[in-house]
Amino acid sequence: MIKAGNIEYGSVGDLPDRVAVFPLGGALLLPGAQLPLNIFEPRYVRMFDDCLAGSRLIGIIQPTLPADAKAKERPVPDLCGVGCLGRIVGYGETGDGRYVLTLAGICRFRVTAEVAPAEAPYRICQIAPNSEDLIRPDRGENVDRAALLGSFRAYLDANDLEVDWKSVEQASTATLVNSLSMMSPYGPAEKQALLEAPDVKARADTLVAITEMVLAQGDETAEWRLQ
Repeated sequence: MIKAGNIEYGSVGDLPDRVAVFPLGGALLLPGAQLPLNIFEPRYVRMFDDCLAGSRLIGIIQPTLPADAKAKERPVPDLCGVGCLGRIVGYGETGDGRYVLTLAGICRFRVTAEVAPAEAPYRICQIAPNSEDLIRPDRGENVDRAALLGSFRAYLDANDLEVDWKSVEQASTATLVNSLSMMSPYGPAEKQALLEAPDVKARADTLVAITEMVLAQGDETAEWRLQ
């Protein structure tokens, strides 16, 4: 069972089979984690208003192409097959037409079809939620935490970055893996691989492998978004 704000979701029956989706390249939301968003495009402001008045659920999903790739040829990019459903658990109005909001991750979903909305300017998808994310929340008991922290420390050292290690060490294993995955500086393909990892252990192993590859290549162009 996943709790997001004041609502508990214990089965796919608690979720709609159609949701508004927010295509966002390089973004990652995971079950049990939170994602801050800044909404300013008129169509997504409308989406937020509609979702807030309804189920408060939004699907975060990546386009299959970066936003600037072949934009003229494909102004409406295809969507990845897997995204994550989030519930609006907090928001604020900026006074200039924008919203700043927080989504709490509930479960991953697979897109089964894209629906042509009658009036909405945003995209809506038919989805199949991942029931395993709801029924048996993964605590990451089998994660090699030492290896994960070792690769994280190596990345920080290579890029002259610092972190509050006390907070890191106090975090639960699943929270640590998911937070590092979401904050990591890697590209859309890597973020999608982290999302689609079957469990927390596989996600941690994938994150370690990506980090070690980046370190081996000496790539210092990306900076971990530490919070």
